[in-house]
Amino acid sequence: MIDKEKHPVGWALLMYELEDAHEHLGNLIRKMASDPAYGEGNFQVDLGHVYAHLNMAWHRRNTEEDLSDEELEIADRFPADLKPL
Repeated sequence: MIDKEKHPVGWALLMYELEDAHEHLGNLIRKMASDPAYGEGNFQVDLGHVYAHLNMAWHRRNTEEDLSDEELEIADRFPADLKPL
């Protein structure tokens, strides 16, 4: 796991992904609770967005700086039945 003190850039990038996932998950929950028309299509898109940030955070957990293009390609892979936004 990345060390906050030794690698502040990598830590900030990791925290960005987690904070963004947190924000989008909160929005998803509020929309589901308040919008009776919220359906599976909306859920798939919104949850896909949350998953994308969590997936990226997982791939950043040991990265001292930003990910290389090759690492970003790997980190961006998604299950075939869940499309990112």
